[in-house]
Amino acid sequence: MMPSALRIILTTEEDLTLKELSCADKVPHRTKQRAIALRLNAHGWNVPQIAKYLGWAQQTVRQTIKRWQFQGLGGLWEAPGRGKKRTWQEEDWQVVEECLGQNRRYSARQLSQKLFEERQIELGAEQIRRLLKKRGGIGNVSATVRL
Repeated sequence: MMPSALRIILTTEEDLTLKELSCADKVPHRTKQRAIALRLNAHGWNVPQIAKYLGWAQQTVRQTIKRWQFQGLGGLWEAPGRGKKRTWQEEDWQVVEECLGQNRRYSARQLSQKLFEERQIELGAEQIRRLLKKRGGIGNVSATVRL
């Protein structure tokens, strides 16, 4: 038995909003892709065609359409709570800042070990490097820590 055809009808305003979302700079890639899928569906494309065009599974296209039907525009964004939770807290970062404030150099591996010894936080050297890069405003990081 074939699943019933899913078809949405967009108002002119909704179509324009989805078009703008699909090419906006600060919108996540998945959100843009969902907006494109919805516009294609509203313009007559069926689920298999959209799936092939976007390189998605047909079920993903169906989920996107159903999210639109039940949640509207808000259904285009990722639900909160997705992804890996961070294992460190801001207080843990203070240990790193204190180390960076000392008049000595620490490697990312040494900072990782210090965090584990003092706070029982397991962050690898590569994670430390990424965090330092992301938080670039901590003193003269590149001179203090060998990245």
